[in-house]
Amino acid sequence: MTPPKPLSRSAPSTVSATTIVSSLLTVQTSGPGFVDLTAEVKKFVSEAGAKEGAVTLFIRHTSASLTIQENADPSVLDDLTTVLDRLAPEHAGWTHDTEGPDDMPAHIKTMLTATSLHVPVLKGRLALGTWQAVYLIEHRSDPHRREVVLQFVGAI
Repeated sequence: MTPPKPLSRSAPSTVSATTIVSSLLTVQTSGPGFVDLTAEVKKFVSEAGAKEGAVTLFIRHTSASLTIQENADPSVLDDLTTVLDRLAPEHAGWTHDTEGPDDMPAHIKTMLTATSLHVPVLKGRLALGTWQAVYLIEHRSDPHRREVVLQFVGAI
């Protein structure tokens, strides 16, 4: 019996990336935590008529961020919040506290996560895994209005 191959790859596909579609997504947060953006990104891909290419998400803030994480078990998001709070606690003697004790920790948490994401689009659909979702992470204690730039580059 032949052992299975440790790696495999589909044949490459080629498209001419002649289209750029952009949109600004405004998100009202309710304080610290994760906001699932997956449905809105899927809607954007559909409305753009996207077939093959990639969606880039870019958050226009330094105290909130983006991530791709598990969407099946909410305790994952709770644990991620816990670890970020441990890495950047509010009352750690930060010098920068212009907007309150959550200001500098929010900047650190953003630096540790991401301000942009790149998600492939294949056959008109986001190429996310089964248990993956796209999230905005609010790092500030109070509600905020956040802006995320969505941009599809590819073929329609």
